[in-house]
Amino acid sequence: MRLMSLEGRQSLLLIATAVAGALLYLGVTAWLLPQMLVWFGQSSQAPPVAIHDIWLGLVATVLLCVPLGLWLGHRSQRALARVGRALEGAVASYRDGDFSFSIAIDRRDELGDLMRMHNELGQTLRTQRQRLTERELLLETVVQNTPVALVLADNHDRVTYSNIAARHLFNDGKNLGGLDFSALLERAPAVMRQVVAAGEDTLFSVELDGAEEVFHVSQRAFRLQGRPQRLYLFRRMTRELARQEVAAWKRVIRVITHELNNSLAPISSLSHSGAELARRGDIERLQGVFASIGDRARHLHSFVEGYARFAKLPAPRPQPVEWDGFLESLARHCQFNLDGDVPDRPGWFDPGQVEQVLINLIKNAHESGSDDDAVSLGISQLGNRWRIDVADRGPGMSHNVLAQALLPFYSTKRSGTGLGLALAREIAEAHGGRLVLANRDEGGLRVSLWLPVGNV
Repeated sequence: MRLMSLEGRQSLLLIATAVAGALLYLGVTAWLLPQMLVWFGQSSQAPPVAIHDIWLGLVATVLLCVPLGLWLGHRSQRALARVGRALEGAVASYRDGDFSFSIAIDRRDELGDLMRMHNELGQTLRTQRQRLTERELLLETVVQNTPVALVLADNHDRVTYSNIAARHLFNDGKNLGGLDFSALLERAPAVMRQVVAAGEDTLFSVELDGAEEVFHVSQRAFRLQGRPQRLYLFRRMTRELARQEVAAWKRVIRVITHELNNSLAPISSLSHSGAELARRGDIERLQGVFASIGDRARHLHSFVEGYARFAKLPAPRPQPVEWDGFLESLARHCQFNLDGDVPDRPGWFDPGQVEQVLINLIKNAHESGSDDDAVSLGISQLGNRWRIDVADRGPGMSHNVLAQALLPFYSTKRSGTGLGLALAREIAEAHGGRLVLANRDEGGLRVSLWLPVGNV
């Protein structure tokens, strides 16, 4: 509870100073000093006030009131100066990150209220900092113990942060702080360097410790504290893909079982009906039964043949291929826009198998919902590899679909068999290349077919 405000105290001090000055002036010129002269017998009555007495009173008043005013002003401002020094120390502590500073309160005015508010602010900041520290500790624990390898690099490609998985992946468990990430990638497999250089989210396979490992890489650029940073995430997908592969085989067994039952059950029923018609001698209806059995048998044969083609893919027969003629033949089967120039150097691959892959990829691009004019095909040579890109402007793929799209029998279409992309991957790997799926930054999907340049 306030006893008196600062404004009231300042007003009382000014009034006291004015009253003291008036009393001093009157004491010198009117009553006290002249009366004392009468008492001491120097005069029988109080002398009239002269001009020089007035000036003498004024000089005496000034000489006495100025020190008094300075002393009173010092006392009135001393509290403000003390609080100011305390707040200056508090601000310096906050600047250094120390929120434990508090001010002792011995006043019941505006300054006391200000100090109490300051102490409450310090307590609030201490509580918030404690909660923030706990959250940072939790986040640090989660990030450090996640199986996803995380690397954060600045605009000079220096590693500013990494977790335990990244240290084991790139530096045998040693700290990566301050190291050149490009130099670390030089010691990594070539496929990993190419994928990181491409700057896209994709799947790739590498050989580590004598075993093949599948990774999914994600890359993001952002600014941290005003400085450009790039985040790399490497996620091991081998076990996940193995589980998905087992699930895919279970799905294909269910599909084959369902299809066989759908064909064999009618054939069995029709065979029984045919035998009954033959016993009765109904030859005309018997022909229809045989025709139905033949239709079901042909359907079953076509179904099994599709899976047999995937299981018994013939070895490719690479040969020199002129790109102009190859693209003309491809354009007769599907519609696409050529992105860039046609290379002068011939390709080296099995034209029939690669054409089958590109027809399937371009068909998928049109079925993605992309405009026909947005489906493009581009060919470029990067080092000792050909890169054939089929791109669209559809919705792209989610992370889960992207991780499973190349698995056999996995499909998001109701009528899809899940063999198209899997067959394309098999053909690419049979040529010594690979198939890479990545979402485009501006929307859509890009499927890249990498093939060796060959000796042509």
